[in-house]
Order: sequence, then structure tokens, then C-alpha cells
Amino acid sequence: MKDIMNLSKKITLGVAAAFLSSFAFAQTLQEGIANADSHKYAAARQVFNDMVTKSATAENYFYLGNSFLTQFEPNFEKATENFNKGMMADKKSYLNRVGLASVKLGKGDKSAVTEIQNIVKDSKEKDAEVLYRAAEALTLFGGAQTADLAIEYLNKAVERSAKNGTPANYYYTLGDAYRLKLTTSPQVAGAAMTAYEKALPTAKNKASVYTRIGTLWMQAQQWQQAKQNIDRAISIDPTYAPAYKAKAGYSIKYQQNAVATQDLINYAKYADEDANTQLEISKLFFTNEDYANSKTYLDKVFDKVDDPIKYKLRAYLLYADGDYAGAKTAMDTFISKADKSRVLPADQGLEGLLAAGLAEKEKDATKKAALLAESQQKLAIAKAAKDETMKWDDELVKIKGGGGVNQAAVDAGPTNPQIEGLKKMVAANPQDTDALFKLANAYQEAKNWNGAIMSWQKMSGLLPDWAPAYYSTGYAYQQAGQSELAKSAYEKFISTIKPSEMEANKEILSYAYFAVAYLVKENDPIKAKDYAAKSVQLNPTYQDAVNLNKQLNK
Repeated sequence: MKDIMNLSKKITLGVAAAFLSSFAFAQTLQEGIANADSHKYAAARQVFNDMVTKSATAENYFYLGNSFLTQFEPNFEKATENFNKGMMADKKSYLNRVGLASVKLGKGDKSAVTEIQNIVKDSKEKDAEVLYRAAEALTLFGGAQTADLAIEYLNKAVERSAKNGTPANYYYTLGDAYRLKLTTSPQVAGAAMTAYEKALPTAKNKASVYTRIGTLWMQAQQWQQAKQNIDRAISIDPTYAPAYKAKAGYSIKYQQNAVATQDLINYAKYADEDANTQLEISKLFFTNEDYANSKTYLDKVFDKVDDPIKYKLRAYLLYADGDYAGAKTAMDTFISKADKSRVLPADQGLEGLLAAGLAEKEKDATKKAALLAESQQKLAIAKAAKDETMKWDDELVKIKGGGGVNQAAVDAGPTNPQIEGLKKMVAANPQDTDALFKLANAYQEAKNWNGAIMSWQKMSGLLPDWAPAYYSTGYAYQQAGQSELAKSAYEKFISTIKPSEMEANKEILSYAYFAVAYLVKENDPIKAKDYAAKSVQLNPTYQDAVNLNKQLNK
């Protein structure tokens, strides 16, 4: 009996030790996952590196390798290196097989989808984590085309993990997978919201979930609910970096540049110093048209980042500065160094804009023609892909007109107490079109044409069908000496006027037709004649139009 008791004790102690070891592993793993979710990628990798150092198992190598895939710009080489080490530790490792297939999918190899399906089939769908990681790969790299398969695997992962408690990341990744379908199936927004809400009870940091809910509302263009949830995330955890990134996205939407800058400063404060994170911050500042901060962050990590994406960002920054030659050099470097799968239609669109910019300064007729042909060809690729990274036609007009408007140009122009007061009102409520209308007019009265242009453009963003904003934008551009941009805005006004509005807007429509006719009379006399005639037809008493019409028909 004594021996039996001792044996029983040994078994009990062994089970307890195994349980504690498993518990410690789970805790450590969740810490790494939480760090990655908080955009603390360096800290996450440190956790996973420590796990490998303590125990070089196939599973631990997978988590380390996967951390290189889930960062902002995936490092496929480092990921592959660790997945292969995992396969050496266990040649049957389903997780590392999924990891290697994820790399292929991330590089654009669609055959990897079938490979992932086969791995899941080989695992007999028994392991929740294998199902989850397969779905994660499909969500990260497969896009809308693989969303249904990702959802299927995630639901199975939730089912398999229910007994021991489903991790929150299973649910919020399910929400992310549903969101991939929103463009074609808006009704799935409810399913995404349900998945996020199911993550709340088990999420250690509920700020993570509320941030996702907030960005889901942003995607649905429900801005009040979006801001409420993002603000709630920040109130729960003021150090949760992604919430500030989401808030910056909201601020950028409403062109609250100063507010967005502060949001991004907070994001940079609470995210870690990982070079890839700092690179992402640079990109965000660029999106906010805060080119000075974007350049500062890029310069800080340029030599620390091996990823060729740094050259692409530098190209965009140089383009914004009007340095088309420097931007082309940087873009050429990116394309020569990056995997072909990472060269996007937007990149070719930028090449098209750079060719157009270089053509403007080219004096050799043959070279100029070649650059313009290249511009058309490259921009056609971006447009065919329906890429909206930039408004390609508007950018072309800006290049021909010598550049657009930014916040620095607005701030450098005339101001007065009325303008400053209205700026505060608009900042407090970006959707207050009445205050924005008054601000645009105040800028015009002060002859701050850049301020007027930016304000009228904000009006068009909020009320895209309100034609007068386009006319006023054209007028401000014309006063600022930007003829090409003025012409484009006037034509937008003309095309936006609905047939039912023609009679009420006859006079201003006559002015718009005259303005375009006057601006193109040297380069496009046929169009000038047509528009001058339309101007007179709409308003026979408009003497300027009458005179121009006579002049053009001599």
C-alpha cells in the first residue's frame, strides 16, 4: 500500500507540475500576443525569443516566426527562418506548416490557400490553435476572396476551444474576417459586431475590443458611434496605442490636422521604439499631410530598417515636396529591392505622376513625349485596379498647376479674430457645415486663398452633391493664380449641377462656363468657343461672355 501511495503521489505531483508549466506557457504566450496587439512588436518578439531560449520547441519557433508576419510590414525572410527551425524540431508541425504557407500567401502565391486547406485537413481539425492560425493567415493575406474560409475555420476554432475557454483573439479575429466582406456584403457588419462583443468578457484589455468596434463604425461611416467607442477605449486604457491611431484616422477624415498630429504623437508615445513601428508612424504622419513629422520619423529609423518599403515612403515624401527626380530615384530603388508581390498599383500610379512632373520640366520634345506616354500608361494601371491611394486626376492637375494646398500654406496666409473663432468652432464640430461655410467666406474676404480652398474642399467632402462649393473652390484657385486647378474645379461644378437645379443656378453656371472658356482659350479654342456660347445662352446680358464669344468667333 505504501508503494502505491508513493506512486500515486508521484503521479499527482507530475500532473501538477505539467499543469503549472502549461499555465505558465499560456500566460507567457498571451503576454506576447497582447504586446503585439498593443503595437509593441519589439516587446512581443522579446517574449517569443525568451520562449525559444527556454525551450526550442516547434511551437515556440512558430510564435516567434509569426511575430514577423503580423508586424506592419511583414519580414518574410525572418518568418521563414523561424518556421523552418520549427520544422526541424518537429517535421510534422502543423503550426509551422501553416506559417510557411502564410509566407507564400503573403507574397501573392494563391496556391497557398489550397496548401492551408490541406494542412487543416491533415490535422483532422482537432487543434483549435491550428484552425485559428490558418484563419489568421487567410485574414491577413487572403483578403475578401478567402474571408468565408477564414470565418469557417474561426468558428470551428471557437467550438474546439470552448471547453477550456476561448481566447479573446479568436473572437476579434473572427470580427476582422467578417469585415473583409463589408464592401460586397454590408449586412455582415452585424456579424462582425457580434464577434467583437463576444470577445469583451474574456479580453484582458477591453480597450483592444472597443478600438475595433470604433473602427468598424468608422467603416460604416457612423462617425458619432465610432468616436464614442474609441474614446471609451482610451478611457479604459490611456496607454493603448492603437486607440490613438484609430482616433487619428477619425481626425484625418475630418481634416483636423492639428488634432490628428496630437493623436499620432500619443500613438508614438505608447507604441514601442521598434523600427518598424516608427516607420508606420512616419506613414501615418504622411497620411495626415504632416510631412515634417513624417520625414523626422523616417530619418530616425531609415538606417535601422532593412525593409525596402522605406524607399517607397521617401519617394512619396519627395513627391509631396515637388522633388520629382529625387522621388523617382527612391521609387526605382524600392522596386529594384522589393519582392514583386509588394509593388502595388498605387506605386505604379506614383511612377506615372513622377513621369508627368518630370515632363513639365523637360525641354527635349522626344524625352517629354516619352515621359508623358509613361505617365499615361502607369496611371492607367492604378485606375484599372480602382486604387484610391491618391486622386490621380487631381494630382495631375496639381502638377500642371504647380502644386496644391496644405495646412502650412493656410497658416502662413492672412488671418483675423473672426477666422480664428470659426476655426475653433469647426475643430470642435467638423460636421458643422454652417461654421465651415462661414470660415471659407471669411478666408476669402481676408484674401487667404489657400484657407478658402481648403475650407471649400472640406465642404465638398461633407456635401459632395452641393455644387456651389466646387464653384467657390474654382474662384479661390483662380485668385491664387492656379489656373489648371481652377478650371478643374469649375468643371466639377458644371458636372455636379442637376437638371432640376439648372434654372435656379443659371447665372452662376454662366459664370463657370465663361471662366473655363477664358482659361482654355489659348490651348483649347474649340472648347473655349463651346463654353463661351453656353455662357451667353444662359445669361445673354453677361457682357464679358458676350465679348469673349465675339472674340473667339472672329
